[in-house]
Amino acid sequence: MQYLAINFPPISEVLNWKPLFFGGSAIAFNKIGLITLIAAFATLGMFFIAGRQAKLVPVGMQNFVEASVDFVNNSIIHDAMGPEGVTWAPYLTGLFFFILFSNLFEVIPFFQMPATARMAVPAPLAIGVYITFIVVGIKRQGLNYFKNSVVPSGVPSFVLIILIPIEILSTFIVRPFALAIRLFGNMLAGHLLLLTFTVLSEALFVKGIGLILLPLPFAMLTALTGYEMFVAALQAFIFTTLTAVYIGEALKGEHE
Repeated sequence: MQYLAINFPPISEVLNWKPLFFGGSAIAFNKIGLITLIAAFATLGMFFIAGRQAKLVPVGMQNFVEASVDFVNNSIIHDAMGPEGVTWAPYLTGLFFFILFSNLFEVIPFFQMPATARMAVPAPLAIGVYITFIVVGIKRQGLNYFKNSVVPSGVPSFVLIILIPIEILSTFIVRPFALAIRLFGNMLAGHLLLLTFTVLSEALFVKGIGLILLPLPFAMLTALTGYEMFVAALQAFIFTTLTAVYIGEALKGEHE
């Protein structure tokens, strides 16, 4: 009797990629670096092509980019920042598409790994957002920004003793960690799920009873692939929305 063997790859093979260039050095360049560069150039290239093909009646890439900018403006910027936030459209739109493209590599053959499933990508993005909203707050409100961010108006003094440490923690410490970990955790979990059902489908592709069971994990793999594409877009939307909220709060002034 032949038993079905399912060998899952060790976690070292799932998360650690061999260097493509400069191996063994501080600037080793691996698969994640390649995906990140491609996502960055894809984002820049998309807007460059749309700008080069600009016409009164948009078609092709220009039509897609204009529709995307309208989506970011109407669904993110307008709701989170108000009319004043329109000046942040280039930054927020570029951020959205860079994260989206980085996420979508999870379902692209031969790559099959989202760059955001490694903390080396979400962490700098979150730090960049953190620095941005603090600089915006100081520029708009001066050093009063820090007071306005942690001292809600109309709150009794005895409550502030408890509330101020909580506000400092949530605004200036938790935010960057939450931004990075939310994106990293969701994309890594999705990657591991897809990997699990890929291994199951491959293991069941054998003669005998495995061929009967093969459609089950394969159907689940197909469904999860579609679901992960949705998650990729959703996580890009959430990260960009939170960025807009944080910058919008820094622009408004006093903490209500």
